[in-house]
Amino acid sequence: MSQAHAGDGPELSAMPATSRETSPETPWPLSHFSGKLKTHIEKVAPTWVEGQLVEFTLRNGNAWMTLRDLEQEVSFSAVAWRQVASGLDGVVQPGSRVVAQVRPNLYEKTGRLSLVTQQMRPVGLGDLLARVEQLKKQLAAEGLFAADRKRPLPVLPRRIGLITGRNSDAKKDILRNTHARWAAAQFEIREVATQGTAAPLEVAAALAELDADPAVDVIVIARGGGALEEVVLPFSDERLIRAVAAARTPVVSAIGHEADRPLLDEVADVRASTPTGSAKLLVVDEVLERENIAQARARMSSGVQRMVAREAEWLSSVRSRPVLAQPETMVTVRAEELTGLRRRALVSVEASVARARDWVGQARARVTGLSPQSTLDRGYAVVQSHPEHSALDEAGRPVARSGWHIVRDASEVEQGSPLRVMVARGELTARAAHVLAGEGPAAEGAAHEDQN
Repeated sequence: MSQAHAGDGPELSAMPATSRETSPETPWPLSHFSGKLKTHIEKVAPTWVEGQLVEFTLRNGNAWMTLRDLEQEVSFSAVAWRQVASGLDGVVQPGSRVVAQVRPNLYEKTGRLSLVTQQMRPVGLGDLLARVEQLKKQLAAEGLFAADRKRPLPVLPRRIGLITGRNSDAKKDILRNTHARWAAAQFEIREVATQGTAAPLEVAAALAELDADPAVDVIVIARGGGALEEVVLPFSDERLIRAVAAARTPVVSAIGHEADRPLLDEVADVRASTPTGSAKLLVVDEVLERENIAQARARMSSGVQRMVAREAEWLSSVRSRPVLAQPETMVTVRAEELTGLRRRALVSVEASVARARDWVGQARARVTGLSPQSTLDRGYAVVQSHPEHSALDEAGRPVARSGWHIVRDASEVEQGSPLRVMVARGELTARAAHVLAGEGPAAEGAAHEDQN
């Protein structure tokens, strides 16, 4: 391009240096733009890409190919020059999945972009399964397969969401077996692609739609058996696995046969070994449940009958007891007990009264024996002196007294003083003819002699 413009110095010097400086007045020639674009594209480092080889043609030792994206409608023309193409013949086939190391190349004259292939190899099943195993470890480390994230399935779902292939045997098996177990089961069905590169995105979209439906209580993702790459790979796609992990509705995985283990089985809340086996997980067996109900009712009826018979027997035994057979016995026994209690109470009261009477008699005897009257009855007398006469104290002076007082000492009485003598029956008056001072019976005898 530089040689083509070598004789056009002034024009080249007047051209903008960068694309940003171009304008309607100072445009780039298309060839100049093509050269700039080629230079920019060739700066891209060799890159490994994956796609499907849809065309492979050898001409003059070079391989002319077309690579298409596995999921999107994107394709590129690719070329492998002689030294690379010789190693690809018989190794890769149209329709196979390949990985290739390519560099972009722009053909300036036509502006056609192609990929120059430096290396290419088919992607074998082993490689794909190795990728699945690596993804499994990554997602397990994130906790997407943890048991505590699993949700239980409803016993009787109102509506079952079913994601399966279009008019597939898996769909027919699930519907037939589910209705055979529970005739009232209702389904919300989404038919999508279940194999190929578009399967993961279609299944994820159907899952999101059913998960948003509040009437759907459980979602089943089902596919029949097939080749390992058809069963395992589409249902091990990372986008689908994350969509299942984010779903709020319990998800049942029913993919392939017993031996098939896509990552969907790991993230789903429940795994069914086959689509047919998922019916046993979704609903209960109506016939079995009716039998269980009948057996439960029979057991309940038998239990009630046994309980009634047991209670009737107990009631009969209660009625045959003496307290109910002869209820008056209860009153008679209590009456006899009451009579006995009254008799014992009367005897106890009488004994208490007798003891009290004896105590009173004894107390009266003691009181009587200690009373002045008892002393008088034995012949003693109480002598009282007249209050007008006074006794003499030790100094010989009279001691004034008020009222009659009992004479305890002869010295308290003056000769000729009036006396009042109280005997057992009645009293008499006298005068002291002689006063003899002294103590005891001797003085009393002397006084008696003097009086005589």
